[in-house]
Amino acid sequence: MQAWILDASPGQYRWGELPDPEVGIDDVAVRPMATALNHMDLWLTRGRPRPSLPHVPGCDAAGVVVSVGAAVTSVEVGDEVVVNPAVAPLEAIIALGDDAPMGRGFQILGEQRWGGHAEMVVVPARNVVARPPDRSWAECAAYPLATLTAWRMLKRARLGAGERCLIVGIGGGVSTAALHLAVRMGAEVHVTSRDAAKRSAALVLGATAAYDSGEEWPVKAEVVVESVGPATWDRSVGALVPGGRLVVCGGTSGPTVELNIPRLFFKQIEVIGSTMGGYGEFGEVTRLMGQDLPVTIDSTFPLTEYPSALAHLDSASQLGKVVLLHG
Repeated sequence: MQAWILDASPGQYRWGELPDPEVGIDDVAVRPMATALNHMDLWLTRGRPRPSLPHVPGCDAAGVVVSVGAAVTSVEVGDEVVVNPAVAPLEAIIALGDDAPMGRGFQILGEQRWGGHAEMVVVPARNVVARPPDRSWAECAAYPLATLTAWRMLKRARLGAGERCLIVGIGGGVSTAALHLAVRMGAEVHVTSRDAAKRSAALVLGATAAYDSGEEWPVKAEVVVESVGPATWDRSVGALVPGGRLVVCGGTSGPTVELNIPRLFFKQIEVIGSTMGGYGEFGEVTRLMGQDLPVTIDSTFPLTEYPSALAHLDSASQLGKVVLLHG
């Protein structure tokens, strides 16, 4: 198959030929119609993390089933599907349910296993769901990782209708998905960004208020959604009401923060880590997509222009997802 290939990490992607991945008895092979970029695509080129090489990137994919394993009965060739990027072993699913990402052997498509920026991607049959009706291929590629991650974050943070939710650093796929989900859940949503255009766009998407990330934020929230890290950490913690919950899925500005312990226990706040989501949660977000949950697509590129799409993602100018159309 033809694919975007990483031969060294750190390194750069090249378009080239690889042997077709093997389709196991419980697997399906999908021909992507669209895939989406994530920051993982960039991190792999910088050796953070280093995948097994050669590697094919692409955490998000949607397309048409072209082959099924001998034991697969739930999917047929020709089915239009969306790929769940969170791949957990059956033992972890049985033991942990939607907490399977906490179990041994958990993998993310495009990180520990070959991803979708190619002519074919192979996953366990349990990792494909029917394409939501009336959604474009681009929308189907845009929602899996970001919306799954945001959904689990808001569930773990126990966001309730009428509560205030502060989303720090609006612009990326997860933060934008969190905005759409929090609005759908009935929360009062506030966002931050250094970019005035992103702040204005967030208001159009349903945010109640938008603040400059570099200034003080005049809001106290029950839930703060954090993915920036050291650059915003103190203000994120300070924005919590007593008993508030700060939920974290990443740290784009660095890996290490300081937490004031008296503030932690006197305010009785919670700091909650969250990664990806379980199979039941992926089913939930897919049903929401079938119920017209908005998904914001910043831009689309042909598959052949992946390097340009990466450069756009790296510029941090996007609002929502960057999608590759496989044509």
